[in-house]
Amino acid sequence: MIVRQFLEWMETASVERRAEAAHAMARAFLHSEVEATVRDGMEAALTVLLDDPAIEVRYALADVFAADPRAPRHIILTLAGDQFDIAGLILSCSPVLIDGELVDIVAAADGARQAAVASRLPLSASVAAAVAEVGEVEACRALLDNPDAAIASISLVRLADRFGEDAAIRDRLLARRDLPADSRQRLIRDVSDRLGALVSGRDWIAPERARRVTREACERATISIAAETAEAELAPLAEHLRVTGQLTTALLLRAICAGNAAFLGAALAILARMPERRVMAILAGGRNPALRAIFGRAGLPSSAHGAFIAAIDVVRDSEASGSTNSRLSLARRTVEAVLARYDEMTAGESGELAAMLRRFAAEEARAGARAIAQSYSSAA
Repeated sequence: MIVRQFLEWMETASVERRAEAAHAMARAFLHSEVEATVRDGMEAALTVLLDDPAIEVRYALADVFAADPRAPRHIILTLAGDQFDIAGLILSCSPVLIDGELVDIVAAADGARQAAVASRLPLSASVAAAVAEVGEVEACRALLDNPDAAIASISLVRLADRFGEDAAIRDRLLARRDLPADSRQRLIRDVSDRLGALVSGRDWIAPERARRVTREACERATISIAAETAEAELAPLAEHLRVTGQLTTALLLRAICAGNAAFLGAALAILARMPERRVMAILAGGRNPALRAIFGRAGLPSSAHGAFIAAIDVVRDSEASGSTNSRLSLARRTVEAVLARYDEMTAGESGELAAMLRRFAAEEARAGARAIAQSYSSAA
């Protein structure tokens, strides 16, 4: 009786009064202890209100039901398909929606609704994977901004593949410590390539110099990535670099000069098709003939073998002595030792390696000076 009277009254009431009544009815449904028949009548009345032409009335229902697990499922599903102001409330927080439903919604929804789903706290890995796979750019940004989203590594890789050119997504990905090293390196390389093309296209510097500068900047970034990468991920990073043509002699020489024997070992194991444990054992204590054999099998030019051996000797000595010198100090000493022992490298690829090492030494000197100056500034 009361429900029938309520519906009759709703037919003539103003929008504002109808919205207030809908809000009160929804709260009463959730929080009042009434008989089952009365409760069924209340649910029926609320269901009828889903057809109210005024958005204010339907929004009032969403406002009450959005975060409550006791909300009727059919009402939640209907509100989730309503105008975005209403659907956004439901999609962003309703605990009634299960992962399977959310995945289906992401597959069929527009970017704004996908973003509402992506902002849910928490967000499961399966729903995050759906957003990463088919979500529009705004949804993927929302996903990466969600502090309570379980995003699997494969989903991060998919985001990098789909939207690596989007600066906002690229920055968010690069800021994550769980981004796989190969995806991180690919994003950085893309940035370097674009910068090089911009500089060259505007004739700011000669094209050849632009290519060299951007290539070496990318190599520096790659070495930094390798230094921060767990040993278990070094092989995938090295394989990515091999496939993309970046696993060069110059890059490997930079790596060992920076003291990263683990990355050199992972790369040599891939290039030489040898067990990584065997390669690392030879790097740690093998004699020069064994090192040269590995370098040859890996396809490194014989003219560079001596430079690698000199760098490995310095890194070994540093590790054996338990030196606490910084990475910058080790890199400078390593490069200086290589240049001192192989100063005769002047022609062909050896000359190019020597020139690269000299630039590397200069870079490390400047980096070291900046670090010292910053420490003085901090102390002051």
